[in-house]
Amino acid sequence: MGDVMSARELLARLVSFPSVSRESNLDIIDWIEGYLAGHGVSATRVYNADGTKANLYANIGPAVAGGVVLSGHTDVVPVDGQNWDTDPFVVTEKDGKLYGRGTCDMKGFDALALAAVPLALKAGLKRPLQLAFSYDEEVGCLGAPSMIAEMRRTLPPAAAVIVGEPSMMRAVSGHKGGTGFTVHVRGFEVHSSLLHTGVNAIMYGAKLIEWANEKNARNMAATPGPLAAQFDPPFTTVHVGTISGGTAHNITAKDCWFGVDFRCVPGEDMEAWKAAFLARVAEVEAEMQAIRPETGIDTAIRFYVPPLQPEPDGAAEGLVRGITGDNGHHVVSYGTEAGQFQAQDYSAIICGPGDIAQAHQPNEYITIAQFEAGEQFMHRLITHLAED
Repeated sequence: MGDVMSARELLARLVSFPSVSRESNLDIIDWIEGYLAGHGVSATRVYNADGTKANLYANIGPAVAGGVVLSGHTDVVPVDGQNWDTDPFVVTEKDGKLYGRGTCDMKGFDALALAAVPLALKAGLKRPLQLAFSYDEEVGCLGAPSMIAEMRRTLPPAAAVIVGEPSMMRAVSGHKGGTGFTVHVRGFEVHSSLLHTGVNAIMYGAKLIEWANEKNARNMAATPGPLAAQFDPPFTTVHVGTISGGTAHNITAKDCWFGVDFRCVPGEDMEAWKAAFLARVAEVEAEMQAIRPETGIDTAIRFYVPPLQPEPDGAAEGLVRGITGDNGHHVVSYGTEAGQFQAQDYSAIICGPGDIAQAHQPNEYITIAQFEAGEQFMHRLITHLAED
């Protein structure tokens, strides 16, 4: 068996990898795979299309049904433009907190999952502990689906999946679904004094952005259903975060690019939202082409994350509530791979150490108390899996 590293040591090692989503994550995957191999645990990689990134999953214990998956992502958000008081890729302890990029979101959980490996091997599990580490969660949960499909095909079916996003160790049983489009409006340039003979891509793109504003206003004014009412905000949102285009103030813009993202409450039809948006795109495109037939609007889906539906009688909820003692009802508005696991017939829940309010922030941290609470959770989980 390899050297047994403490959870704190593992956290420091994981944070030292600057595994920002825009970069390859193979260095951190190499290290995790080597750590597991040192404990006699073989792992399987699932690469992206060009081989620059990989998911990693493993089964610890007997190859039987009824185990538990611990799922976490290896990527972190950038530190560019953030004012840090410490080196973001070195864990620094101060005033009961552990600072560093990813300490909260979510290398803290990843470290705890890896620290559980030697405990699991020593305990003599009756049901397996399965680990799942994905890439590109921060840019749309892009890596997890291929890994989940491989796990369904090659591993014994697990009874529950615990996604370790920071939840203050509460049992979060639901989250919104999400999908996002890239939009390229292709206009026709003329001098702005002859505006009516050209097609201003920015101004026609603004019609789609105004559609988003109208939908948000309508959703905000509606009375939410019982499940939607648990979310903040209690409705589906449509958001545009970036826009670019045009070359000069006196030229109608030839191009305009922006993104449109939907965060849908569980129970609403994400396909219907996509169809409604594309129908509005077709209307605006027809207006453009009535002036210049060569103009148009191109759209492409950037990501698709299904919602996590609460499972009041589900195995994952029962397991986490039993370990934590948390019987509250908690939902979040961000998306995770929990919805993707659930869509592949896993029982899934979110439970991890740390406060999501610290995620993505300069001077990101996890409190030592939360990290230790996560350690206690892992010990109880291993005991549970070792029982008949």
